Amino acid sequence: MKKIIIPLLFTPFFTFGQSPLRGEIDESAAAIEGKVIEWRRDIHQNPELGNQEFRTAKKVADHLRSLGIEVTEEVAVTGVVGMLRGGHPGPTVGLRADMDALPVTERVDLPFKSTVTTTYNGQETGVMHACGHDTHVAMLMGVAEVLAGMKDELHGNVKFIFQPAEEGVFDADIFGAELMVKEGVMEDVDAIFGLHIWSQAEVGTIGYRSGPFLAAVDNLEITLTGTQAHGASPWSSVDPIVTSSQIVMGLQTILSRNVNISENPAVVTIGAIHGGIRHNIIPEKVEMIGTVRTFGMPQQELVHKRIMEITTNIAKSAGADADVRIGKLYPSTVNHPELTATMLPTLSAAAGEGNVILMDPVTGAEDFSFYQMEKPGFFMMLGGMKKGGDPTTTPSHHTPDFYIDEDAFVLGVRALSYLAVDYMEMQK
Repeated sequence: MKKIIIPLLFTPFFTFGQSPLRGEIDESAAAIEGKVIEWRRDIHQNPELGNQEFRTAKKVADHLRSLGIEVTEEVAVTGVVGMLRGGHPGPTVGLRADMDALPVTERVDLPFKSTVTTTYNGQETGVMHACGHDTHVAMLMGVAEVLAGMKDELHGNVKFIFQPAEEGVFDADIFGAELMVKEGVMEDVDAIFGLHIWSQAEVGTIGYRSGPFLAAVDNLEITLTGTQAHGASPWSSVDPIVTSSQIVMGLQTILSRNVNISENPAVVTIGAIHGGIRHNIIPEKVEMIGTVRTFGMPQQELVHKRIMEITTNIAKSAGADADVRIGKLYPSTVNHPELTATMLPTLSAAAGEGNVILMDPVTGAEDFSFYQMEKPGFFMMLGGMKKGGDPTTTPSHHTPDFYIDEDAFVLGVRALSYLAVDYMEMQK
């Protein structure tokens, strides 16, 4: 995290500023609400998986060009980056939206329901915007139109980052935000903002958290090798099935005895165990896979260390060998504390007093974290559940019944636009 912290020791954020453009933003956001809904419905009906967002990327690029914004295409495979240069000198603010859909078959009865199908990882499946990235794209297209309409009044530049493959690509090692960063998208950005629609928070609200907000996500793979034997003579074996059972239980002590859960939660989940082929044979090998979720680098290092120690020592005590592999995917999404505190009044102005809500840590993950490792970043959750809805029964993200209330979009456009112009105002 040194990339974030050290420069800011010498470059404090400026005093609170309120852009005089807020009123104009309100009018423009309300005027294009219908467009944003139309864009979202079109993208929803034509979803594309990670690194395959060709149609979506063209729609975005064509729209940005129509606004006079400089456009770069094929960034990190299918990403689109637009640069809006303001009429006055100032910082460059990054705004990001992710574009990819998921291999999920939609069940929601909508006139713009997805009927797209594909083969994913060898299986036939539907394709659906089951996480809301279609709404992110449409809202950021709206922000581009709002801010382009006042570019001569902007004290700085806005970089619109339309990112592919946030959900990952099963046949690639580097993708999405990590690849965009590698290709230089953050080099001229001073601060970056992003949002995620949240199906279990009410329309009109914005959720946030300073510091670690969303979890780091890591893949866990364990291979246990013992000695095969007849099931009738287990004393002749080194049983990897019994050993794997002991390891599963042992790993749970990381959360109950090693992690300070009063500060942040953590998750170590074993999702699958594969071993053996017959009822009366103790196998030689067992393979286990799972996921690890942590908040912040110190916690991640602690949990990884304990996974290695517990697994290898339990295996050794049984006479088995353990091969443990932890593959790091996304770092924890960490909102820069000073930037968060500075911009909270902006969110309150956009959403209204009482509608900006401190959230608990979210054990889901977001590759927005890669941008935050380069420059100060602030990520928030935009309420997308109908007013009066019950979050305990509302379908969650990544499910066939996932649904978003379109009344949410105008606040998303206003919030991102406010953040951009207020950040510029603070640094004049």
